[in-house]
Amino acid sequence: MTDRDPLVPALTGLLVDVVWWLESCGDEEVDPDSAVKMMEGVGGVLLQLPSDLRRRLVQVLADLAEAEQDPARREFLELFPFSIGMAEEQES
Repeated sequence: MTDRDPLVPALTGLLVDVVWWLESCGDEEVDPDSAVKMMEGVGGVLLQLPSDLRRRLVQVLADLAEAEQDPARREFLELFPFSIGMAEEQES
C-alpha cells in the first residue's frame, strides 16, 4: 500500500471510529473491562509498528482530522496519536 492508497485512510478512519465507539459506550452496551482490554490491544499493536509506519499513521490521522467536518470526530482524530502514546503530548 502506498501513501496514496485509498485503503490506508479508510482503514485508519474505521480503526479510530471503533476505538471512539468503545470509549463512548455505556456499561450496558459493552462491558467496560472488555472495552479497555480491546483499546489497550489496539494501542499495543500500533506501538509495535516500526517508527516509519507510526509516523505514516500519525500523518494519515492528521490528514483525516484536517478534512473532518464533525468537530468532535476531528478532535478525536487529532488526539488519537497522543492518547495511545504514538506522539508526545501536545503543548498547551
